Amino acid sequence: MFQFTRLQQLQGRGNESCFLFGPRQTGKSTLLKKLFPKSPYYDLLSSDQFERLFRRPSLLSEELIALSPKTSVIIDEIQKIPQLLDEVQRLIVDKNISFILCGSSARKLRRAGANLLGGRALRYELYPLVSKEIPDFDLLTALNNGMLPRHYGAKNIKLMMDAYIGVYLKEEILAEALTRNASAFIRFLDMAAFSNGEVANFTNIARECGVSGPTVREYFQILEDTLIGRFLPSYRTRPKRRVIQSPKFYFFDVGIANALMKRGKIEQGGELFGRTLEHFLINEIQAHSHYSGIRYPVAFWRSASGLEIDAVLGEHDVGIEIKGTLEVQLSHLRGMRAFREEYRMKRSIVVSLDTHPRIVDGIEILPVKQFLDELWGGRML
Repeated sequence: MFQFTRLQQLQGRGNESCFLFGPRQTGKSTLLKKLFPKSPYYDLLSSDQFERLFRRPSLLSEELIALSPKTSVIIDEIQKIPQLLDEVQRLIVDKNISFILCGSSARKLRRAGANLLGGRALRYELYPLVSKEIPDFDLLTALNNGMLPRHYGAKNIKLMMDAYIGVYLKEEILAEALTRNASAFIRFLDMAAFSNGEVANFTNIARECGVSGPTVREYFQILEDTLIGRFLPSYRTRPKRRVIQSPKFYFFDVGIANALMKRGKIEQGGELFGRTLEHFLINEIQAHSHYSGIRYPVAFWRSASGLEIDAVLGEHDVGIEIKGTLEVQLSHLRGMRAFREEYRMKRSIVVSLDTHPRIVDGIEILPVKQFLDELWGGRML
């Protein structure tokens, strides 16, 4: 059994109330119990807790006023009883009680017309595991199993993936679509998976699913709102070349994308290795942006002629190209050179399986491990 030390520590919260959102099985409940072992804890997955608070939300106020808690109060799965948020707001304002409100996303709360506390609560996200959190991190394990805590290192990964996709993605997320056309949404999930890491073509996906373009956009919005995936925008600040403006879409976990696409085993040098490596590193970068507290923007850049780099960090501070090759060649640098002609960067990096770092025409070639060490060591930006 792996022991993980999570990097999400709710930095900068002080005594402020906050929401902690994240997809199922990212480890939100485990994290909060570890960070706040003495806090009053309301678990709305417990049938007893759910039944009495659903019947009388005011019980929350009555109990906490009597308790006068000295630490933050945790309410897990808050989306199950959105009415509790009215009680939470009164307790924050009138009794100065601090809350940590945990759930899979804010979408269900908004759809229920819930009180989102009017700016009185900070917002944090918990991502799947990142490489820094895993002792003796193994890249191939991550690319095959994904980074959900229960999945990384699991022996029966196929059964666990089937359960996750069948119960969570194809039932709970489908319920968010509020559609009678369940088969179209399931087809959309498959098409979204095959579009993973690609520029989103809403028209083509709509045609394959038999629905309208606006419906496909709404389906993608559901995946974003529930944190199952996110768009990576195109970088187009004052471009000299004509650039692709549509975003790319990435699922929140490489293992989930593998399972939806029914990929076989990912092996170094295989056809899929480069794609899964790119997906994995993009997720690492986005998690670092959030956990570091810097919240720097992340985008990709592609010219109309097909020149591309995979990630642009900040205001073109760092450009990153990801190659699943054992040795970067001059031909692999075309996209980075084109981007450097348009923008002055602090660093231009190609991440690869090279065994040693080197510099070619001012472009850094970094092995994957060194790149991850620099990213999580705070030396990238």
